[in-house]
Amino acid sequence: MNLEELQNEVDKDLKIDDTELDVESLNTPILHAKYLKHFSTYSLMLKKVEGEYSQLYKSKWLFYTGKADPEEYKNSDFQLKVLRQDVSTFIDADEDIIKLSQKVSYLKVVCSYLENTLRQINNRGFQIKNAIDWKRFTEGGM
Repeated sequence: MNLEELQNEVDKDLKIDDTELDVESLNTPILHAKYLKHFSTYSLMLKKVEGEYSQLYKSKWLFYTGKADPEEYKNSDFQLKVLRQDVSTFIDADEDIIKLSQKVSYLKVVCSYLENTLRQINNRGFQIKNAIDWKRFTEGGM
């Protein structure tokens, strides 16, 4: 599931039907469990990709500093001698690093979105209670 699909699902799930507040209240733990599961899955994916990024960064560092296996240089068309101060510039501009960095950023955004969704779900009980109180007030009850 991508971020857009997740956002559409959240939009649908977090709408509160004010005609059935009791049902909405009972659905809160179910929604919490659902989005906690999504959050756990994406958090683990993020940790995995961050590990892959660290390993890739190390291998690119070895490559650009000239410390990699000589076979890697034979298989590559890279012929420059990179100065120590320029290594980070070459690593940051490397296509593989950029792709994996974008994946890390994307997963961080998804995890942040899910974290905020879980906060909204946690506050849902207060929103439902306020709706009930408002209905009571408008109907003349206390």
